[in-house]
Amino acid sequence: MSTGRSGPIAIVDDDASVRTALARLLRANGYSTVTHPSGRDFLDSPALHEVECLILDMHMPGMSGADVLEEVAVAATKLPVVLTTGRYEVDFAQRSLDAGASAFLRKPIDEASLLEAVDVALHARR
Repeated sequence: MSTGRSGPIAIVDDDASVRTALARLLRANGYSTVTHPSGRDFLDSPALHEVECLILDMHMPGMSGADVLEEVAVAATKLPVVLTTGRYEVDFAQRSLDAGASAFLRKPIDEASLLEAVDVALHARR
């Protein structure tokens, strides 16, 4: 797992309980985290250029995860993105991966799968 040397991991999800649970899991495994309740909140924050990885919910009111992914790509940050969703569609998952997402995980999120996806994303970035 993490050595604690990477920058923070951003968690963007409109569900406060999901944000809290994911942040606790990641912190328990040596990662630092920042959380945001919406894609716009994340994009408007300094975190966009400070985080090492983004865990992003696909289905949020207002700005969807796909919209956020598009803006992250435009910002040319090369930020690894782990997408999460409660509504899994194979075609959508493949399009997201083709658009640059590092991984696509279904909710409820398996802890081991999330930690592995984050580790892979961080190693690919380095």
